[in-house]
Amino acid sequence: MASHDLLPFLTMVIVQLGYAGMNIISKLAMDSGMNPFVHVAYRQIFATISIAPFAYFLERKTRPKLTPSILFQIFLCSIFGVSMNQITYFVGLKNTTPTIACALSNLTPAVTFLLAIPFGLERVGLGTKAGQAKMLGTILCVGGAMLLSFYHGSIVPIDQPNIHWKYAQDMTENKSSTNHGNFMLGPFLLIVSAVSWGVWSILQARVSMDYAAPYSSSALMCLMASFQCLIVGFCFDHNLSDWSLRHSIRAVSAIYAGVVCTALAYCLMSWCIERKGPLYVSVFNPLLLVIVAILSWALLQEKIYIGTVVGSVLIVLGLYGVLWGKNNEMKPIKFDEEIGAEINGDKEKEKKDMAMQLYEGNSIVVHATK
Repeated sequence: MASHDLLPFLTMVIVQLGYAGMNIISKLAMDSGMNPFVHVAYRQIFATISIAPFAYFLERKTRPKLTPSILFQIFLCSIFGVSMNQITYFVGLKNTTPTIACALSNLTPAVTFLLAIPFGLERVGLGTKAGQAKMLGTILCVGGAMLLSFYHGSIVPIDQPNIHWKYAQDMTENKSSTNHGNFMLGPFLLIVSAVSWGVWSILQARVSMDYAAPYSSSALMCLMASFQCLIVGFCFDHNLSDWSLRHSIRAVSAIYAGVVCTALAYCLMSWCIERKGPLYVSVFNPLLLVIVAILSWALLQEKIYIGTVVGSVLIVLGLYGVLWGKNNEMKPIKFDEEIGAEINGDKEKEKKDMAMQLYEGNSIVVHATK
């Protein structure tokens, strides 16, 4: 592997490892009694603090004027892309396993494809191989999600490893004796999370054209979401002691999710997208599922079911089907744009390309705010 290919590859592996750590640590924090609404609220606060310096220093000379219309669009993005998306994701995670949560997060490209059709942002094109691949991939994703949600099957006969993380073992035993979670509610909320992110993708495609300052718009989204999640959190949990971060795992979980999995991950993925494109970054999403499944099995003593394995495989196959179809569909469009830009000297091409790149890469950045 050449040196210019090795660094983006290692960067994306590190990003996926970071997300895997977030899923495991967040699950432990909620098993320790941390309310998921509290967790999400603190995450937005730390995310705002950590991403604001990037927005100020990197975009202070290029930031467009912020109009009331753009501010309202960013507000809608904060509701669907951050508040609703993360609240449903982490409440779903609390009521299921990290492996299932990561598997269902791969539904996002298929859900976005379905939502984008009525708005004219996607075309079905069943007469083409690309359109057939997207439709088949969507069907596989939905089928895998249904299998994960409603069927467990027998336990895969794999011996538990001799790895003993005492804290995780204590939390796992405590949860098994007090709370078994709701394994119907969990997958349902995770699917709602994917749908809310699909809505965000459509809204954000418009924002990126009108306000080409991704760090600033992300900082504003996180700031607005901080207030939204604080209000929702206090509605569900009035006890101030539950908001304390004196418990080490709760503080680590909130800070880690906000700083590492929002600010740092966003910067690293943006760097990779700039050099390799959105599709390159998208293909690493299933790696997170593999890493989390291994860590959950090794550290959290999670049992792997036949339904989980088959459903995850179907979702991953469907994901690659949608991505393959999208990539093949965009090739002639990009070629025509390049020819048109050379002939007409299109000054708006760079701005439109940025919006299209963000829309294509919605399945990538999904974890940056998830």
